[in-house]
Amino acid sequence: MPQPQVRKIQLDTQRVFEAGGRPLARPHRSGSIAAVVANPFVGRFAEEAELTVWMTDLQPLADEMSLELRDALTDSEYEIHSYGKGAIAGVDSELEVAASWHVPGGQSLRNALDSPKAMVPAAKKVGPLGCQLDVPLVYIHASYLRSHYDTQPVVVADGPRPNELVYAVVMSTGERPHARISGFTIDDVDGSDGLR
Repeated sequence: MPQPQVRKIQLDTQRVFEAGGRPLARPHRSGSIAAVVANPFVGRFAEEAELTVWMTDLQPLADEMSLELRDALTDSEYEIHSYGKGAIAGVDSELEVAASWHVPGGQSLRNALDSPKAMVPAAKKVGPLGCQLDVPLVYIHASYLRSHYDTQPVVVADGPRPNELVYAVVMSTGERPHARISGFTIDDVDGSDGLR
């Protein structure tokens, strides 16, 4: 199996200063990093054994991406609160090749963020050039914390081409801007099982 052939890596970050007509106490930072990769399975059915090798081959790329995004969003005042992962297979491929990002994408986030316990949510699709993937986010220590449920859009204007894949990870530095749905709060988080 050839090593992943990366055509480009796209880093997108944003800072939100105001939401719903009210300023935030401090800007909310979030972002994504996406790699556009040649699809070694284009136009054919990928066997399970091949996908297993492919997932292993993707791990170094995934680790590099998660570290780069983490470092772009954090400093002495900001830390990562939420994460997610996603993938788009070009139209000459199948959904399962996008799903091969589950293990390397998720493991890379855990590696970069000191092994948080919450499940890493994911989105995947087969899509055309420039399609948008809305990647879900959850709090890194407790999946049930509703204040951190959010999505991060990932769009690569010139990808994926029919013979490519887009693999992405996303992160955020806090709850949704002005989150105010009552119930379980961050102060209630135990974090022992990744749920609460």
